[in-house]
Amino acid sequence: AARILAQVLVMGSGMLVRAVAQAYRQAIVNASKTGTAQEAMQNTVRKASRALTEQEARQILGVPENAAWEEIVKKYDVLFERNAKQGSFYLQSKVHRAKEQLESVYQNKGP
Repeated sequence: AARILAQVLVMGSGMLVRAVAQAYRQAIVNASKTGTAQEAMQNTVRKASRALTEQEARQILGVPENAAWEEIVKKYDVLFERNAKQGSFYLQSKVHRAKEQLESVYQNKGP
């Protein structure tokens, strides 16, 4: 009886694996036909490549256009630490990206 049960389990699991593989292949074909896969990939790339503008970075940190680099670093430190202790990781990330953006702007301007 145990041998028959084992054979049934092996055969059943083999059929299940084949059915899942076939369904996956069909899903890929359907996604290729409708363009769903390409659209999802393009949306992901578009979102990931969108960088902050200088204006957005200044708004996030709350600094004017004529702010000195030291003022920007002070604002960054305050906002970053505040969000590290009791804020959100998302806001902390935005503050960090804003500083990176302004850092690249100030480096391109030179001394």
